[in-house]
Amino acid sequence: MLAPLIFWTAVAIVVYTYAGYPVVLSLLRRAFHRPARRAPVFPSVTLLIPAYNEAGVMERKMRNSLALDYPVEQLEILVASDGSVDGTAAIAERFTEGGRVRVLSFAYNRGKMATLNASVPYARGEIVVFSDTAAILRPDALRRLVESFADPAVGAVSGRYAVINPGDVSSGASEDFYWRYETQLKILESELGSTLGAHGHLYAIRRELYPYPPPNTINDDYVVPISVIAKGYRTVYEPAALVYEEAREMTGFGRRIRIMAGNIQQLREFLGLLRPFRPLPVFFFVSHKLMRLLVPFAMVTALISNVALLGTPIWTAVFGAQALFYALAFSGLVFRLRPKVLMLPFYFSMINAAAFFGLYHACTRRRSLAWD
Repeated sequence: MLAPLIFWTAVAIVVYTYAGYPVVLSLLRRAFHRPARRAPVFPSVTLLIPAYNEAGVMERKMRNSLALDYPVEQLEILVASDGSVDGTAAIAERFTEGGRVRVLSFAYNRGKMATLNASVPYARGEIVVFSDTAAILRPDALRRLVESFADPAVGAVSGRYAVINPGDVSSGASEDFYWRYETQLKILESELGSTLGAHGHLYAIRRELYPYPPPNTINDDYVVPISVIAKGYRTVYEPAALVYEEAREMTGFGRRIRIMAGNIQQLREFLGLLRPFRPLPVFFFVSHKLMRLLVPFAMVTALISNVALLGTPIWTAVFGAQALFYALAFSGLVFRLRPKVLMLPFYFSMINAAAFFGLYHACTRRRSLAWD
C-alpha cells in the first residue's frame, strides 16, 4: 500500500507544479486582481549594463541602448566591465562622446553581483534599469518599463523576455515555449500582487531600494526584486516592455545548472516574506520556486516506485508511458526530433536534471558560477 501512495504523491507534485498552479492563479485572478497604476512618466534613468568579456556583442548593445525611445536628458548608460580582457571596455568607450555613456572598467573579475553592487552607487538616475549585454531591447521597452513607477507602491518592474530565431538550435522551440509559459505565470502573479522574480535581461528598481546582496548571489534578478517585496513594495511585470535574446545565446546545460544553483540559493530569501507574513507572496514562493525544486526528485521517485509496482497490466502500462517519455528525452539529446513537440521531453528532463548539479554547486559555493 505504501508504494502506490509514494507514486501518486510524486506525480501530484509534478502535475500541481506545472499544471495545477497556473489553474489556481487563473481562478484567483477571476476573484480579484490589483493592476498597478500606469502612466506616461519620465524619471531619470540609469541603464546599467554589466559585462564580462562581451566584445562580440558590446557594439550591438551600445547601438541598441542609444536608440531607445526615451528622453535623452533623462537617460544615462552606464557600462560596468568586470575585469574584461577582450576589449569589452574599449568598445564601450567609443560611445562615450556626448556624455550619454559612462564606462566603469574594474581591474579584476569579481562576478556579476559584486559588479552590480560596486556600480549602483555611480548611478545618477532615480530608477536603475539592469540589462545584460546579450539582450536587445525594443525601442519603447524602457518607456514602457518605467510607466509602472507612476504607482508609488511599485518598487521594481520586470520586462518581458522573448526568444529570437528559436529554430536555430534544437531545443529553441522548447525554450521559447517555456518562456511563454513563464510569462503567463508572472503576469498572473503580478496582477494578484507581486511577481517574485524578474527577467535578468531587463528589470528596474528604485535606486534607494537596491539591497546590495551578498557577492556570491547567483540570481540577482530574483534576489533584488524579492527584497523589494520584503520592504513592503510591489514588484510588477510589464509585458509591453519587450527584451529579446537569440536562441543560440540561451542554450546549454551549464546555463541551466547555474539557474538551478541560483534557485536553490535563493531559498534563503523566504524568511523576508514571513516577517511580517505576506500570504500571497508566500504562496507564490512555495508553488513557483520550492515546488519546482522538488520536481526532479519526484520524477525519480515516481519511476522507482513504479518499478516496485510492476506485476499488473495497469502499472505495466504506466511504466511503459514513463519509459516512452524518457526514451524521447534521450532521443532528443542525440537527434533533432520532428515535430518540435517531441523535443519537449528532452527539454523538460534537461532542466530538471540540472537541479542535481545545481544542488551540488549551491552547496559547495563554486565561484565559477559567478558569470554564465
